[in-house]
Amino acid sequence: MGLTHTSTGIHAADPCLQIRKMTPASRVIALAGNPNVGKSTLFNSLTGGHQHTGNWPGKTVSNAQGFFSSDRHSYTLVDIPGTYSLLAHSAEEEVARNFLCFGDHDGVVVVCDATCLERNLNLVLQVIEAADHVLVCVNLMDEAKRRHISIDLAKLSSLLGVPTAQSQARCKKTLGQLKSRLDDMMDQASPAPCPVTYCPPAEDAISLVQKTLLPFLGEAHIKMPGSRWLAIRLLEGDPVLLKELSARLGRDLSQEPEVAEGLQNAEAALKKAGLSRQKFKDSIVEGLVEQAEWIAGECVSFNQAGYDRRDRKLDQIFTSRLTGYPIMAGLLALVFWLTITGANYPSALLSDLLFRLQGFLSHMLLYAGTPGWLHDLLILGVYQVLAWVVAVMLPPMAIFFPLFTLLEDSGYLPRVAYNLDCPFKKCCACGKQGLTMCMGFGCNAAGIVGCRIIDSPRERLIAMITNSFVPCNGRFPTLITLISIFFLTTASGLKASILSTLILTLFVLLGIGMTFLVSKALSVTVLKGVPSSFTLELPSYRRPQIGRVILRSVLDRTLFVLGRAAAVAAPAGLVIWLMANVTVGDVSLLALCASFLDPFARLLGLDGVILMAFILGLPANEIVLPIILMAYTANGSLAEPGSLSAIGQLLTANGWTWVTAVCTMLFSLMHWPCSTTLLTIKKESGSWKWTWLSLIIPTICGMVLCFCVNLTAALLL
Repeated sequence: MGLTHTSTGIHAADPCLQIRKMTPASRVIALAGNPNVGKSTLFNSLTGGHQHTGNWPGKTVSNAQGFFSSDRHSYTLVDIPGTYSLLAHSAEEEVARNFLCFGDHDGVVVVCDATCLERNLNLVLQVIEAADHVLVCVNLMDEAKRRHISIDLAKLSSLLGVPTAQSQARCKKTLGQLKSRLDDMMDQASPAPCPVTYCPPAEDAISLVQKTLLPFLGEAHIKMPGSRWLAIRLLEGDPVLLKELSARLGRDLSQEPEVAEGLQNAEAALKKAGLSRQKFKDSIVEGLVEQAEWIAGECVSFNQAGYDRRDRKLDQIFTSRLTGYPIMAGLLALVFWLTITGANYPSALLSDLLFRLQGFLSHMLLYAGTPGWLHDLLILGVYQVLAWVVAVMLPPMAIFFPLFTLLEDSGYLPRVAYNLDCPFKKCCACGKQGLTMCMGFGCNAAGIVGCRIIDSPRERLIAMITNSFVPCNGRFPTLITLISIFFLTTASGLKASILSTLILTLFVLLGIGMTFLVSKALSVTVLKGVPSSFTLELPSYRRPQIGRVILRSVLDRTLFVLGRAAAVAAPAGLVIWLMANVTVGDVSLLALCASFLDPFARLLGLDGVILMAFILGLPANEIVLPIILMAYTANGSLAEPGSLSAIGQLLTANGWTWVTAVCTMLFSLMHWPCSTTLLTIKKESGSWKWTWLSLIIPTICGMVLCFCVNLTAALLL
């Protein structure tokens, strides 16, 4: 969800979409559908590993292309973003509409969910009006069978006027019919689909405009949507679509004398019938909904009453005001507990392995005659920082990301967004921010990328600026270590892990509370506005594909985030080593900087070493605690992670108290985002202004909170 190599990898900088074909004769097929219908699963099952990723022209919305062959043809499959309608409201919906209407494709496969076909037919009917060669793929037939839902595909094809096929995207053996129907569609003339019938005044107006468009569309040398669909859009007056259309044609169709006259006559006829532009739009939507309802009623039969009773009962629990929020907090704590408990042993094992490897690499460099300063720079600087990052970061991520993805795959995360919609609306923000906030627990850069799902630019900026208030995976080690040392001195075993999880959850809830508070503050100051509404589908609860989830989470998320962290940690290790070993007199640069920052840091309940460690930890939050330990021991290099008791003795010997620990944890929770997140904000927002605000706002909040806690403790103790 959000953070994969397809969304933020090297290909995300591709300037334009270039259709790649296996052979010159390959057919290009657009794969469309609502979110949560199994479209991406179908794409992966058809194309396997033959995929290429990039960005849509001028957009930070990723696309994926894949290749597969059937008995008669080879195909390039373009997976467009999931959308509920061709009436675009977000960047994803805009690129979906533009490719379906204007893209260089030979046909469209619209994927539908067999368990909720009526809702999906709204998009199907719009695509049929806009594109030629449409095939409807009814997916999740196994889920429909389990719910005792029957679909007459032959009748569905007859009523729509386009071919249909069934599939179970998870099972490649069921895709033969889809490939066969796709071949038939490519080899035959485009069928005459059954148009949607609107109210008589709307039909008359559409006909008046449609007649004037035919000569101009015939002249176009680019792919254009159907004249009926285009006439409807001109009557609706969608400015974004009209701008896109003018850019592609090189002229404004609505200003052409014949078209303008047709529009004027049509609008006069609508006005005479009592239909304003808004009422005309409503009549179009109403016509689509009624047609979809009628077709579904003719083709779908429910062989068992209360087929969705289980989902509704679960929703009464998970989305209830009484139980929804406690369950969310409980699941959050459970994920943290599993991550903390499960990561301890592999983290220690990996640390031991990497620091053993350090001895081997050191011996090899010295044997090769490497100068001592270069050896220390590479081994004690770059390698040790990398070893810390990998040892501390990899095991928790390898547990957290699959757990998070399991919640997503089961259908629970949309319920989280539903629950958080109300509090975010009160903050004049968008409920979808709840999803991006959850993504930030794994990596704040992932949360920033995930903000693309928010339609409103204002609300998208609020979500990006506040995302770092939830701690990412890199901040958990510092929080957990300090909790264990200063607040669990008498606990051990299971009791200690449960207590540490509860304390960590309280800190996380504080970060979520600050997210709400700052979102509200931004909404009434620099980003004023009213909350927008959004369509949220609550998909059916499904049994997660555990094997696929683990594989994709490790490959697409865990290793990708780790690679980016390592990329910034390596140069950071070089800088840290230089500051710790370059001296002015007998004092290192690191110590000098820490001494300079110490008076200010004391006001915050910290010391100069702690504040300097946070500054040097800008590339990766994982290295903050190692830098603190290195500065206290004056070793000039990061040491191998020791036991908690040894770390506690070192911190206490350097003046740490429980107040220092609390302030350090608060500042770890609320300070500037890491460099990767800041660069992602710059890329997504396109502005250094919002990037700087994203750095300054959480830092000020953290400093103010630390100052208040330190002052209160000083007055009371």
